[in-house]
Amino acid sequence: MSAAGDGRGRLVTLEGGEGAGKSTQIEALARLARDAGHEVVTCREPGGTALGEALRAALFADHPRPPAPEAELLVFAAARAQLVAEVIRPALERGALVLCDRYADSTTAYQRFGRGLDATLVASVNAVATGGVTPDLTLLLDLDPTDGFARGERGGDYLERETLAFHRRVRLGYLELAAAEPGRWIVLDATKPAPQITHAAWRRIQPLLAGAPR
Repeated sequence: MSAAGDGRGRLVTLEGGEGAGKSTQIEALARLARDAGHEVVTCREPGGTALGEALRAALFADHPRPPAPEAELLVFAAARAQLVAEVIRPALERGALVLCDRYADSTTAYQRFGRGLDATLVASVNAVATGGVTPDLTLLLDLDPTDGFARGERGGDYLERETLAFHRRVRLGYLELAAAEPGRWIVLDATKPAPQITHAAWRRIQPLLAGAPR
């Protein structure tokens, strides 16, 4: 069921590879929505709750080897389940706009397309983690991985240090997901100036907020 199915809050997720500018856009869009009189809740994955942040710290710690793909999948899912229960669902129930930096589509892009995990497995885990809460709109900040790395995002956690081939699979996965659900996704060229991207995204968000509680 869509987050907007009960006529209350709206869930907008931002997706994209490393260095695409998701955090910058969430800040700008949250400011516009608040200026328009809406309650806005921002969150990130993995994280956003005490449990989620602890799982994030454990996952991205400097381990001698990265986690097994299945373990990685389940850690992200556990953090997401807690975020939905503790933050996202309550915010939607009281009519807020939720802007989330990554959501279930990240798992599909990174663990299914990037890691090569079974599509049915990933979909099943995502279904449990989200509890049926799906985005009303997903903004894909599309960027070639080489451009993302040029922005200084290569030396961080183990996912950022993955091979260029891995990140290209992730990008192609995102584009495939967007093509399959054009009514939910909007693909934005992340090489454009940030204000231009914000303007295009805000034009798609505004209709969702028409008639929403203030």
